[in-house]
Amino acid sequence: MNWGGFLNPMAGLWFLLVGPLVILYFLKLRRPQLEVPSLVLWRSVINDSRVNSPFQKFKRNLLLLLQLALLGCLVLAAMRPFWRGTADQAQYLPVLIDCSASMAALDKPGGQSRLDLAKQEVGRLIDNLLPGQRLALIAVANSARSLCDFSDNPRILRAALDKLTVQHAPSRLEDGLRMAQALALTNPVETVLFYTDGNLPTVVSFDLPFELSYQKLPSGGSNVGITAVNAQRNRDGWDVFVRVDSTRNSAHTTTVEFWNSGRLEASELVTVDGAGSQRVVFNVPDEGAASLEVRLKPDGFDSLSLDNQAFLDLPRQRNLRVYCPLSLATYRQAMPEQDALVLYPDDEGNGTAAEYDLVITDQGADLPLNARMALSIGVIPEDLKELLDTTTQVAEIVDWQRSSPLLQYVQLRDVQLGDEPRKLEGVEDKAFEMAGYEILAQGKRAPLVLHRARPTRDDYVFLFHTDRSTLVYRIGFPILVKNILEEARRLAGLSEARSQPTGVLEPRSVAPDSSFTVTAPDGSRTVHRSSAEGDLAGIAAPTIGRYLVDSGQGDPEVVGVSLQSVTETQLEGVDTLRVKEVRVSAATARLQTDRPLWHWLALLGFSLLLIEWLFFQKRPAGMRVAV
Repeated sequence: MNWGGFLNPMAGLWFLLVGPLVILYFLKLRRPQLEVPSLVLWRSVINDSRVNSPFQKFKRNLLLLLQLALLGCLVLAAMRPFWRGTADQAQYLPVLIDCSASMAALDKPGGQSRLDLAKQEVGRLIDNLLPGQRLALIAVANSARSLCDFSDNPRILRAALDKLTVQHAPSRLEDGLRMAQALALTNPVETVLFYTDGNLPTVVSFDLPFELSYQKLPSGGSNVGITAVNAQRNRDGWDVFVRVDSTRNSAHTTTVEFWNSGRLEASELVTVDGAGSQRVVFNVPDEGAASLEVRLKPDGFDSLSLDNQAFLDLPRQRNLRVYCPLSLATYRQAMPEQDALVLYPDDEGNGTAAEYDLVITDQGADLPLNARMALSIGVIPEDLKELLDTTTQVAEIVDWQRSSPLLQYVQLRDVQLGDEPRKLEGVEDKAFEMAGYEILAQGKRAPLVLHRARPTRDDYVFLFHTDRSTLVYRIGFPILVKNILEEARRLAGLSEARSQPTGVLEPRSVAPDSSFTVTAPDGSRTVHRSSAEGDLAGIAAPTIGRYLVDSGQGDPEVVGVSLQSVTETQLEGVDTLRVKEVRVSAATARLQTDRPLWHWLALLGFSLLLIEWLFFQKRPAGMRVAV
C-alpha cells in the first residue's frame, strides 16, 4: 500500500499555536455592572463561574472549533503533505514522448489523438511535480530533439509540451535513448519514462544505463493507407504500382485515385481485409517528366489521414550516357546496339559530356570523371594501394556473390585470370570493409571484385584486367555487360522510380560549391550548399508534400515526399521491447504520480475562514450572538 508523506514536516511545530489559542478562552470574563430586578439572575452568574474555571468543560463554542480547524488546515498545508503514487520519486526524470506519424491516429471519429493523450499524461506529471523534482522533455520520431532541459518550472514545461506536434515519419527510439544518456552524464538519472502507442521495432540496439519505464498508450482505431509507390519502365511508358495496407483484422473499402500533373487520370475501388496488402497498377504513357499523386478516399472511419496521400516523380526518358575508351573494345562491342544509350567517345575518338551515367575504364586518369556509376578494369584505387598489389601470376575466381546486380546469371567458375591481386603482408579482408568496400568476388590470395556505394556514386572495381582473362570469351561476358548497363540505368533513375519517403531527401549530384534554396510544403525556406564534388545531401524533409529545390538557374526541381511506412499504417503496438539483452515490458496500468494535498488543505482553510467571517464578523441581521 502506498502511504503518503510530508515534504516539510518541521512546519508541524506551528501546531504549538493551539495552546495560546485555547488559553484565550480560559481568561476570566469581564462582566458589566447591571441593575437587575430580581436575584433569580444570580443563577446564571453561578453557571458562568464554572465556565471560567480552567479545568471545566467549555460551553459549546463554534468560533473556537472553527479557529482550531482553521489553524490545523494551515499548519498541515505548510507541512506540504502528498499521497504517494506508483511513479519513482526521481530528482531528475527525462520523459521521452513519441511523436511519430502513428501518434496522430484517432481512437474514434472526432476523438483524441495518441499524441494528445500522451501530452495529457505528461501534463499530469508536470502538475504534480514535487519540490526538488526536475523533468526534461524529449520528442522522439525519426530523430530525437530536446523540448526542454531539466526544469522544475511548470510554466516552462507546459509551454514546451504545448508546442509538440506530430512528425510525419516512423519512430527511432535509439536516438531518444542516446539523448537521455547524454543528460545522464551531467545529472543523476536513474529512470526514463517513455510514452508511446507502441508502434516500434521490437529490437532496439542500445545498452541501457538506466531503467526504462515503457508507458504504452491505447492504440488508435482501424486504418488504411498507402505503404509503397514505385514505377518500372515499359516499352510505352511506365507501370506505376501502388500498395495499400490496413490494420489487421479490419476490412476497409477505399477508392484509389491516380492524379497526373493535377489531373485525375483514373480511380479504382479496392477492399483491404487486413490479412494482406492490395496492389493497384496504373499505366502512364511516356510524355516526358511527370509529377504523380495517389490519393485514398476510405468509405468509413480512417484513424490516420497522413498515409492517404503519396507522390511519385517520373524523370524524362533519355538515353544512357556511357563513357568507355577505345582501348576497351571488348566492352564497346558487347553493348547491344538496340539499347537506348549514347557512347562516348565515338568510334573516331570524338565527343565528351559534362557528366555521365556510367564510366567504364582501364585508365586511372578517367576515374575522376563526373558519373553516377564507375567501373574500373585492372586499376587499383588510390585508397587501396596500401592494401594490395598485382602480379602476373595466373589466378582464378574462387567464389562470388551471385545475388549482386552486377554478377547475376554470370558463371565465373573456371575463369582463368592473367593478373593475380595479392594482399600485402598483414592485411585482412576486414581492411577492405573498413575502407568502405564490399567484396563481390574472391580469389585465393585477395579479393577480385569490389563494390563501394556512396550517396551520389557507386564504384565497382575489377582488380584484374578482363582482357587478360578467359572471361571475354565466355557467354557470360555479354550478360555481365548487360547487367552493368541495367545497374547504371537503375542508379540514374531511367529504369525505375520510387517515391521519396519522409526524413531526408535522397542525395543528388549538382553543380559543385553552389547554393540551393529548398522550399518546404509549409512555405518555410532553407539554404543548402553543395560540396566541392557536387554532392547535395542532408536536406531535411519531415513533412508530407512537395519540396522545391531551386538553384536560381532555370526551373526548380520538384520532389514529392510521402509517409510510406507499413508499421505506421498498421498501427500495431508491441508489448515488449528488447533493448540489447534487456526485455522491457509495457506497463499494465497508467502511471500514478505523487499527488500533493496541500492545496486542498489550503482551500479547506479558506472555506473555514469564510464561514467564520459570515457568522461571526459580518453578523447578518436576525442572527443571535451569545455574550
